[in-house]
Formats: sequence, C-alpha cells, structure tokens
Amino acid sequence: MYPFFRMTLEAIKQRNAGPLDIGETHVSHHLCWPWDIDPWLELNNGRTLTLYDLGRIPMAKRLGLAGVARQKGWGMAVAGVSVRYRRRVRTFQRVEMRSRVIGWDRRFFYLEQSMWRGQECLNHMLLRSAVTGANGIVPPLDVAAAMGRGAESPALPDWVQAWIDADAQRPWPPG
Repeated sequence: MYPFFRMTLEAIKQRNAGPLDIGETHVSHHLCWPWDIDPWLELNNGRTLTLYDLGRIPMAKRLGLAGVARQKGWGMAVAGVSVRYRRRVRTFQRVEMRSRVIGWDRRFFYLEQSMWRGQECLNHMLLRSAVTGANGIVPPLDVAAAMGRGAESPALPDWVQAWIDADAQRPWPPG
C-alpha cells in the first residue's frame, strides 16, 4: 500500500522549510520500517522507489511546482528511472535522502535522488519526470514559466545526457 500516512507526516515536517531553487538539494530523513523489507530483511527495491516519493513530493512543493500544478490541474508522472543499489538498508535503519532537480529538455525534467547513511551512499536514482495536463505532456519551458523561473535549463551533466541518448535507442514498444 502507498505510504499516505508517511507522506502526510513528511508534509507536516517540511511545512516550514524555505523555498528551493533549481539545482538546490532537498534533504529529508527516513526510517526503514518492517513493512518496507523483503524476504532478505532489507529495504525492498520496489519500496525504495516508493520511498523516494517522500523526498520528491516535498521538494516539488518547495520549488513551487506543486502549487502551480494544483492551480493548473497538472499532474506529475515518472517517465523513466535508473537506480544503482550499493548498500543494504535494514529494518529500523535511518537514512538521509537527498533530492534535486538537475535540469530539463524539451519534454522532461531530470532529477537525482540518493539515500545516505553517514558519508556512505546506499543507492542513487536518476529519474525522468513529466508534468502532464489535459493534452498530454506540458513542455518544461511552460512549467518553468508558470513557476516564474527562467526558461533556460542548467546544463545537463554528461552522464545524464548519456543516459538520455542510450534510452532513446531502446525500442518502444518492446519487441
């Protein structure tokens, strides 16, 4: 089940957090509960993606995106993701989550999120996200303008552009 209760608690915890600018990092802290684990007693890989929502949605609020989306009737959708899992997260372990918008192209926003324990990165995710409206994907330039941001994206790092290029070669629909 989706962690609505945890999302509500996260929204309450972050309600007084100041605004963020594009490229700034939203930091949050989370606990791995028994219902987050898999049969190997560690954070389930699918649940990891769900927990990343607990960082991404408050970040969207701090950026001003959530308010604009609500006002315009837009939604936010994940359009692609690549995750590196490097260290286990066990039951009752606390993690620090770092979330930030890297930039955008003509269709998508690119975000990175990571979970940390001390100075050690446990997992890292590159995510492609679309803002959607009644007519499909809302161009990021229109979203940035509605948020009162400049239309110019920060330069995407080479590793992000390489992922975009590689994913563009992937056949769709799958054969």
